[in-house]
Amino acid sequence: MSAVVLVTGANKGLGKEVVRQLGQRGLVTLLGSRDADRGEAAAAELRAEGIDVERVAVDVTSDESVAAAAAHIGRTRGHLDVLINNAGILRRIPTLETTVDNMRETYETNVFGVVRMIEHMMPLLARSAAPRIVNIASTSASLTLTDDPSTLFGQSDTIVAYASSKTALLMMTQHYANAFQRSEAHQHFRINSVTPGHIATDLNGHAGTRTVEQGARVVVEFATIADDGPSGGFFNEDGPLPW
Repeated sequence: MSAVVLVTGANKGLGKEVVRQLGQRGLVTLLGSRDADRGEAAAAELRAEGIDVERVAVDVTSDESVAAAAAHIGRTRGHLDVLINNAGILRRIPTLETTVDNMRETYETNVFGVVRMIEHMMPLLARSAAPRIVNIASTSASLTLTDDPSTLFGQSDTIVAYASSKTALLMMTQHYANAFQRSEAHQHFRINSVTPGHIATDLNGHAGTRTVEQGARVVVEFATIADDGPSGGFFNEDGPLPW
């Protein structure tokens, strides 16, 4: 039986490419999308390429939407093997002009949305023989790199909400990994954060220097890691990154 994977925020960009690459490997792909029309258009395009894909309605900022998505997957698939928390937002606002509302909007998707997805999907993942959770982080989440004024991240002045939300995601990933290891019922879970690098997507106005095809590779790698693979780490395609 083919493994079942759910990717949030997958109607375009990195998420869509991750669905494509996992589908090409034979996984049953659930394309999570908040917008019905865009999600179905993306799913139809991938089906035309031979990908086994279903569009699943899910808004990670809504308890009701995520609960409904989990119930639907439970009824139609019975379990979930891989959850990829890809949905995210970036609002470029100078640090000294950032407001509580700016921070709250970003954290609602990038942090609380991930917690919401894990909370509701964990019972379905527990039914899998090899459950995997991949959180899409960002190299900008690294405190070490941001502390260095010579790096791109040390010089950036418009991503305090986004970068700090991704740093929070790294800590969450580590805590979930620790908790899974302590729980006899969840020791077979593997959860990691990965960064696709500076890819060109709508998120950054297509200013990235890498393609989504390149960026998706590390996501696919950790979605399909072996049972003895790492858990709780932060990686790019070259290996572990500094916290």
